[in-house]
Amino acid sequence: MQRLLAALDHPEKRLGAVIHVAGTNGKGSVVAFLRAICEAAGLRVHAYTSPHLVRFAERIRVAGLLPDDDALTALLEECEAANAGETITFFEITTAAALLAFAREPADVTLLEVGLGGRFDATNVVDAPAVTVITPVAVDHQRFLGNTLEGIAFEKAGILKPGIPAIVGPQTPAGLAVIEARAREIGAPVTLWRRDFSAERMAEGLIYREGEHCLALPPPVLAGAHQTANAATAIAAARALRPAPDDAALGRGLARAEWPGRLQRIENGALAARLPVGWELWLDGGHNRHAAEALAAHAAAAWADRPLYAIYGAMAERDPRLFLAPLAPHLQALRCVAIPGEENAAAAEILTVAARDLAIDAAPAAGIAAALEALAAQPGGPARILICGSLYLAGAVLAGDVGP
Repeated sequence: MQRLLAALDHPEKRLGAVIHVAGTNGKGSVVAFLRAICEAAGLRVHAYTSPHLVRFAERIRVAGLLPDDDALTALLEECEAANAGETITFFEITTAAALLAFAREPADVTLLEVGLGGRFDATNVVDAPAVTVITPVAVDHQRFLGNTLEGIAFEKAGILKPGIPAIVGPQTPAGLAVIEARAREIGAPVTLWRRDFSAERMAEGLIYREGEHCLALPPPVLAGAHQTANAATAIAAARALRPAPDDAALGRGLARAEWPGRLQRIENGALAARLPVGWELWLDGGHNRHAAEALAAHAAAAWADRPLYAIYGAMAERDPRLFLAPLAPHLQALRCVAIPGEENAAAAEILTVAARDLAIDAAPAAGIAAALEALAAQPGGPARILICGSLYLAGAVLAGDVGP
């Protein structure tokens, strides 16, 4: 990345105030809240996120707008030419293209979401970001980051910079110890969830506290109890900017944030139209145990009023038992599908075996639409159907690739 960015005349040095966000879960939600907050304050905001759900352009939001295909092609071709045939990964070349696009369009804030890990991630090329953020760290991507929580936390903490404010969301004691040790080592001031800032949901909205500062804000528009901490983490990061968005912008941002495929209710389209009257359809792209635990907590707190069914798909490298175990007590039935268009998708039959090992009433289905129709035929009145297990599956749903 350093070699390629030098050939491109260092776009990473021309980005304005950068907020760099790492973590296992919640990165995208925090970025979504931050973008909404900063835009509500009248700021121009760039945002780089991954992966995309439907179009690649979703990854690169330039001053609030998604580039068209011609602009993206020109950027990528320019980066390929500058790379001059040297070894490069897909994520590295696309990160370079994003940074180049951002450098050419003035903006007040640039939000960079880490792709994988942090220490050696392609986004970790900004010497002096305005703020760094670490969302909850859990065991994931062990092939690249190692098998221990401590080792993974060390990789995430690689985005911390000397003297730069670090906002740290909810962590396990083991993960937090590693992050705080790295912060002390390099002299990064830490603002920590539950110690320095906190939030709680009330009937009328969200109460945010930071030191002597207490704010009554609208409830976060993104569904799920876990979004309380994500929203608070974004608020703390926004307040660390100089100048910081005012309190009114914080509230407007919480109410306006958009982040498709994360506990998203699907009310329109071909799939929703197949459901009986009164049924609900939800979509979530979480793919690891920590995400499944958040879904299970939401099911217990908010979805106990009717039966819950699920449609599940995953990539082949994932252990389906780790994801399904937290959800198992809440599911009345499950239909397993292979993710459309993905060569490395797990077969529906393999996922079904794993689900049955957990005593889930599971069966394979030929596709997403077929799975939905099978579940909608279950007796028992209005129910909820949750499509879950992979962002690639969420992307297929949003793209309408659901089968006959």
